[in-house]
Amino acid sequence: MIDLRSVLFLTGALLSGLTLTMIIPLLTELLIYHSQFWPGFLVSIFICGFFGVALTLANRPYGKIVLGMREAFLMTSLSWVILSIFAGLPFYYSNLDLNFINACFEAVSSLTTTGSTVIQNLDSTPKGILLWRALLQWLGGTGIIVMAMTIFPTLRIGGMQLFRSEFSDRSEKILPRVSQIATAILAAYAFFTVLCAILLYWAGMSSFDAICHAMATVSTGGLSTQDASIGAYNSPLIEFIIIVFMILGGSTLILYVRLWNGDSKAIRRDSQLRAYLATLLIASIAICLWNWGINKIDFLTSLRQGAFSTISTITTTGFVTADYGRWGKFPLMFFFILSLIGGCTGSTTGGIKIFRFQILFTLTKAHLMQLRRPHGVYVPLFQDQKVSDTVAFSVYTFLTLYCFCLVVLALVFSGMGMDFLASLSGAASCIGNVGPGLGEHIGPHTCFANLSEGPKIAMMLGMILGRLELLTVLVLFMPSFWQD
Repeated sequence: MIDLRSVLFLTGALLSGLTLTMIIPLLTELLIYHSQFWPGFLVSIFICGFFGVALTLANRPYGKIVLGMREAFLMTSLSWVILSIFAGLPFYYSNLDLNFINACFEAVSSLTTTGSTVIQNLDSTPKGILLWRALLQWLGGTGIIVMAMTIFPTLRIGGMQLFRSEFSDRSEKILPRVSQIATAILAAYAFFTVLCAILLYWAGMSSFDAICHAMATVSTGGLSTQDASIGAYNSPLIEFIIIVFMILGGSTLILYVRLWNGDSKAIRRDSQLRAYLATLLIASIAICLWNWGINKIDFLTSLRQGAFSTISTITTTGFVTADYGRWGKFPLMFFFILSLIGGCTGSTTGGIKIFRFQILFTLTKAHLMQLRRPHGVYVPLFQDQKVSDTVAFSVYTFLTLYCFCLVVLALVFSGMGMDFLASLSGAASCIGNVGPGLGEHIGPHTCFANLSEGPKIAMMLGMILGRLELLTVLVLFMPSFWQD
């Protein structure tokens, strides 16, 4: 029988933590900017705090909390849905005149680090709201890294069991040792965020913009405080700093923890990191050469815009400095493909992830070699480890479901009146947690506010589905999951 008390208790604890986080933008509005928009946060704090405390007190477990696999699946999905609903309250009670669907959309987009927005005129939006979006991105990035390195490997989701950490408990018990790896990851995550904010401030951003963009960059969330995103600053130095930290956010953060602990070879021997950096380099050069040779943009501008847009797309950040939708048909298709890739496992990025492509390649290579020499023995390897049949099956299952969900979501968007390009890129953007799509309605410089409520609800479901690696959510719809 599923231990619902523990699940609800932990969900209540997360809601209580979300309530405490709301105090930060409340004090920012009240004490620093002396604006009249703080009551919305106060109302949200009371509502969220009430439900958080009520769930915690009503479901206090009798002993030590130890989640099994079913409880972990349920809590992971349930917590992200509930937190997204309550995180939308400050948007709903603000002066932005957002209905509940739009408020939830903004919260889901922030928490899943997708980076799509329904808020128009960001330049005049209250600072507390902008800070709240940044905080939600930062918290969402932390949550997905911890899950990717602790819960997902134990649940054997999409081949993630390859990344069992020495910190993780290898049994079916999820919770006892999570705090050790979570603390290490949080320290590295916070360090990169603070360093990014300091460098952005030094490069010319205001202190407020530097803090918000640092949280949006390291979390690869991509929600800016400006309507024109990073392009509003027109600063090569700012763009370079953000590129560096987008790359760091898209890499496996636990590698830097190991480097700090004296394992100097951790980064050099990680084949996923090498493949990730090579992908970024090759894709950036391809777009640069296209703009320079075909669009006749000068080389330095092509390199600057091409590298930024490419890295922002692969890391699923979503920052923009130029409208790449106007660069031609090849860049449109190229950026669509890049939006599917994603960064490394154990990072804040969405997408399929580099390691799954590596496994797919090594399995395909081994199979082709076997066809060439049927009596030979060809062992598929990933980072000097044999790829087991279980891992191979898990990766194939994930890729099949990813394509299936992508097609289904695109068909849903198409049925709701969106054109072909917007439907397909919008589905890839949501499931990959990229942010901007392609086309007139959801392009790089387009606000999602003009969409009707139907597509927004479907997009929210797609964002959460992609953020939780598909299987975490889909397994809940199997009747056998609820049977003892």
